[in-house]
Amino acid sequence: MKIYTKTGDCGQTSLVGGVRVSKCCERLESYGTVDELNSYVGLLITYCTDPHDVSVLTEVQRNLFVVGSYLATDTTQMELRTSSVVTDDMVKTVEREIDAINETLPPIKLFVLPGGCRGASISHICRTVCRRAERRILALSGCGVDIDANVLAYVNRLSDYFFILARRLNVLEEHEEIIWERRK
Repeated sequence: MKIYTKTGDCGQTSLVGGVRVSKCCERLESYGTVDELNSYVGLLITYCTDPHDVSVLTEVQRNLFVVGSYLATDTTQMELRTSSVVTDDMVKTVEREIDAINETLPPIKLFVLPGGCRGASISHICRTVCRRAERRILALSGCGVDIDANVLAYVNRLSDYFFILARRLNVLEEHEEIIWERRK
């Protein structure tokens, strides 16, 4: 298989199913941002020492491929593959993980600034890229593309997961969270 095809040299690419679109259309912005997030998750994994966190993040990467495949499919031209469906269970799994981690953390009393140990800092980057992906998906929806509710729910929960994971990583590394304080 050749890595380069030369078919995108003029700013066009193919969606799943072969429909040609501009590389700067909302659909590509949405799944391109999901792809960017997936790359940052790969970086985050390199800073995680707990096997459970690595396992959860690896599953998140797999699920982000599902989200990307969903977004890359123009369902007006082609039926969605079952491997491109974001399920209720995917959303619930992230919710369970958030709840489990949150039970182990001290309560939040003030705003937490992004940062701390390296893993936490990268988790905050994942959180913000995830929020951007959510905005790009909503922009695609604003262009008249019907977006499945589970796609939006999964990406929304995922950003919450990255926030809570950043807090967890700081606790594991015994690194104090950086708290925002109002100037006097």
